[in-house]
Amino acid sequence: MADESFLAWPFFEERHRRLAHELGAFAKDFAASHDELDAACRKTVRQLGDAGLLKHCCVPEEGGRFDVRSLALSRDTFARRDALLDFCFAMQGLGTGPISLFGNQKQRTAYLPPVMRGEHLAAFALSEPQAGSDLNAIATTARREGADWVLDGTKTWISNGGIAHHYVVFARAPEGLSAFIVDAGTPGIEFTRIETIAPHPLATVRLNGCRVHGEALLGAAGQGMRIALATLEVFRTTVGAAALGLARRALDEALARVREREISGKKLAEFQLTQARLADMALAVDASALLVYRSAWAKDGTTGRVTREAAMAKLYATEAAQQVIDSAVQLFGGVGVVLGSTVERLYREIRALRIYEGTSEIQKLVIASTLMKGEV
Repeated sequence: MADESFLAWPFFEERHRRLAHELGAFAKDFAASHDELDAACRKTVRQLGDAGLLKHCCVPEEGGRFDVRSLALSRDTFARRDALLDFCFAMQGLGTGPISLFGNQKQRTAYLPPVMRGEHLAAFALSEPQAGSDLNAIATTARREGADWVLDGTKTWISNGGIAHHYVVFARAPEGLSAFIVDAGTPGIEFTRIETIAPHPLATVRLNGCRVHGEALLGAAGQGMRIALATLEVFRTTVGAAALGLARRALDEALARVREREISGKKLAEFQLTQARLADMALAVDASALLVYRSAWAKDGTTGRVTREAAMAKLYATEAAQQVIDSAVQLFGGVGVVLGSTVERLYREIRALRIYEGTSEIQKLVIASTLMKGEV
């Protein structure tokens, strides 16, 4: 990381500061792949695995816990370097989070090591066409047939869809919402890719009589809501960290631009309006960092929930990053909207973060709900 002053904040322990240097060294040497998207994702995941950095995404010890500060530092650093690098790291964690938190030893042994080595890709299949933030609206079903479960339904906006080796699928069983591990080659699972403004491997996943063994059930039948919410509470804070990384990169780019660009014989940085805009950008970055790392520190320090802190971190950091990146585009002028320029790419990358893992509007409802319940 170029600016490491925030590592002196009391949210961090010495091990986090050492990790930050390790992450920074990896990011500095990382060369983004120019291969086709799927191949680039596989290559990037393998690089992360070879560097031993995917261990922060998985908790192989039964009863172990995620270190959310390590996850947040990773996403902050990786997003600042390259958005696809951050995506590849984050999806390995999200796609195995339910297994780390609720899997039995056999499931952990089968699925976590190849993900940590970067050999297998993981996916988290929760959202549906009519069920995004509203988990009660999930319509995918799971019925028992002998020792097996048969899944039917449609999932969409699934990251790593079509290239993952396994999917954690949430479906409604007679006992209630439940979670299942579905291997990619299972008969009855089909994929349709989705193209978005920022290229990422996304797909609609259709389950048509998809049969899995009873051992594919995560936890107990009916625990799906608990599994989903526990996983999202870990990773929601890290969405804010990714937005923070994108905002940091936008500020880096803007500072370099205004120091170099001349208008009427003066550097753009000399104009007071420019300085005021840069001050606003820096304020937004630091405020985001405080909320993100407060949330991560709170989660690491308690066995309880940090719903309010995570919602605030995700909401503020993603909305602030959108504003910071927009300011960077404005400071670049026409060059800022040229397809493929760094700030133009950041502009496309940030937009989805205000939607996935709970829209900004949903985060406001969550925060208001905790206030009404006196959870402050």
